[in-house]
Amino acid sequence: MVGEATMLHADLDAFYASVEQLLDPALRGKPIAVGGGVVLAASYEAKAFGVRGGMAGRKARELCPQLIFVQGHFGEYHRLGDAAIGVLGDFTPLVERISIDEAFADVAGCTHLFGTPLEIATIIRRRVREELGLPISVGIARTKHLAKIASQVAKPDGLVAVDPLGELEFLHDLPVGLMWGVGPVTEAKLKGEGILTIGQLAQAPGRSLRGLLGEAAGDKLAALAWNRDPREVEVQHRSRSAGAQSALGRKPATDAVIKPTLRHLADRVTSRLRAKSLVGRTITVRVRFADMRAVTRSMTLDAPIATAVTVSDIAEDLVRSALADHPREKTITLLAVSVSHIGEQGDMQLELPLGLADERLRPGTRPGLARLSADRAMDAVRTRFGRDAVGYAAAQLRRKNSVPDDFRSLAEKDLG
Repeated sequence: MVGEATMLHADLDAFYASVEQLLDPALRGKPIAVGGGVVLAASYEAKAFGVRGGMAGRKARELCPQLIFVQGHFGEYHRLGDAAIGVLGDFTPLVERISIDEAFADVAGCTHLFGTPLEIATIIRRRVREELGLPISVGIARTKHLAKIASQVAKPDGLVAVDPLGELEFLHDLPVGLMWGVGPVTEAKLKGEGILTIGQLAQAPGRSLRGLLGEAAGDKLAALAWNRDPREVEVQHRSRSAGAQSALGRKPATDAVIKPTLRHLADRVTSRLRAKSLVGRTITVRVRFADMRAVTRSMTLDAPIATAVTVSDIAEDLVRSALADHPREKTITLLAVSVSHIGEQGDMQLELPLGLADERLRPGTRPGLARLSADRAMDAVRTRFGRDAVGYAAAQLRRKNSVPDDFRSLAEKDLG
């Protein structure tokens, strides 16, 4: 028996650019990009010229000479994003926010109060437009995956409800790139095998998909291509780890590149942990090479930490280990650092100066306490004067074409 379509996926359209056009009406209808050296987000008018997020500013201007660059208003992004997701919460408590500008909502239990899912979605779109001045697209389906695809099909500023009796007819004609989990690399692999639509993916032999994408990814995409998606809305959706990454382009695998990048990433991760009075025991790094292959290394400590220099030191050792295992790799394109096995900061056990080899990594030693005190002092300064007011000298690698940390923070999950 086919169930009712009660899963909504709401996604604010070209959110960052739409906010800028809302704040400055003179920008409405014009091609704009948030950023400068790199495009952080683009309006639909700019996207029509091929401008995309992550593109170099110079390339964007070549594609669209009339492009207007604006600085981001990150506080407004937070305020308006929270307000839009709050509208969904007025209809159902089953809301799962998955980013600053999109969320799932299961309205199965509130149709007797507010009407059909289609009527609820219509009201949500109207309220977001009237109360906040922003366009939002909504997809309605039985499953999360199909609802998200429907909201993409609805863009810009539209509403698509998928009939439960016609799901596969709707799904299988769509390009495979719309699927959740199919990025540019996976899409290129599928295209190389002649798989351009979701229907073609659904008909592909499972063995060939596993060989092409790996067993887990192949089986997952095959199931989604047939709309087999049992996932429900997760209301308490908190991250079990804190991480950050930096795309480097193509850089030599040298200390001059690795050390400042890891220090900057460690600072970003640990400042998030300290803000929530959290510590973690496992440090993991990911290194991506020029051919897009990636390797990971991790270390679990006896005592949890949340200090930037300590995490950075461990991350450096892990990256050197990864490079030593791949001596032919001389170029890296991405570095990532994460801290997991997270818990609340408890009473710290002080340690005697015994001259142990790993003394610098232990939070209760004199070096560990000094590092934590320095981090907390920086936290206090940043709280009052902004994150750019103070930082580690080795981490000051933020170039004019780098993505601002304020923008990156919009994508970070709540640590609870």
